[in-house]
Amino acid sequence: MNRPDRHFQDMAAHRYDPAGARSWMADVCGPHALDVRQPGRLDFQHHGNVLKSLSTVVGQVQYGTDVTIGISAETNLNCYSLSLPLTGEQELAKQGRLLRSDRTHGVIISPHEQQELTIAGDCRKLQVAIARASINQVLEQLLQRPLDAPLCFEPVMDAVEGASASWWRMVSHLNDELSLCRDLYDQVFFGRDIESALIKGLLLAQPNNYSGELRQRLQVKLPHYVQAARAFIEANAQSPICLEDIERACGIPRSKLFEVFRKYLGLSPMAYLKKYRLNCVRQVLLEQPGVRNISAVAMDWGFTHLGRFASEYRKQFGEAPSATLQRQEGRGSQL
Repeated sequence: MNRPDRHFQDMAAHRYDPAGARSWMADVCGPHALDVRQPGRLDFQHHGNVLKSLSTVVGQVQYGTDVTIGISAETNLNCYSLSLPLTGEQELAKQGRLLRSDRTHGVIISPHEQQELTIAGDCRKLQVAIARASINQVLEQLLQRPLDAPLCFEPVMDAVEGASASWWRMVSHLNDELSLCRDLYDQVFFGRDIESALIKGLLLAQPNNYSGELRQRLQVKLPHYVQAARAFIEANAQSPICLEDIERACGIPRSKLFEVFRKYLGLSPMAYLKKYRLNCVRQVLLEQPGVRNISAVAMDWGFTHLGRFASEYRKQFGEAPSATLQRQEGRGSQL
């Protein structure tokens, strides 16, 4: 049976100029340098789909000629960029190491490390861009505490055996399905779970500096009163909440409440509430089409001091709320 033409890409670009190719991928991954050996032979193509809940982009990219992408302290990516060649190969230079990548091994470019990725002209690759704020959010949920250091992955991912190979097969299937039909994946609650599972799978499949703690933490069950307090906060986050309300919901005194929240979640109860509300605002900006009034969204989630809200949002996600909205709107551009 013939497969239907692919009409469902959220993002599609075909560029013949280095500036245009770099600009397009900067919108996807963040600022970077692009060195094109033979500019006249550049034939850049990118087709991708956006999972909107956490702003993850899944798709395919090729340059048509040899290029080198440079990441430095001055050009930090805003995402983790993972790629697996379907044809051809690429090579990642990082910390004095040269890491070859072909159909059997993918690579991860982290947003806070200096590195260079040289891509052969015949390389067409599967690529996943996961926003730094999104992967940090999921990791903090798994660890049940704030991060104290940037997340760093082992840069080479096995695509033949083991858990990382399973992850790449899942990505490949997801990319095919998104390109054929968006009806199911555009259902917010389903798409949100798929995207979260994609990130959780990466964190569990690929060795990183939090792998040991993740294994230990996932074996620890939260006490019932912590679960009750957290459930109350999340269910009532759009309403005024005070400490007394949380105390009544979980049935323990305030001193004990602070102690167990610090122990198991790494935050005070009210700090947990603020962080949860900020995540909900971001989710609205990413998921709901037609949002224009950021102030109204913030106030709907309990932020009455808008200047303080904007500052706290930038601190948590590394960008202004308006930048989140503009970046998501920009990703709707078509070929």
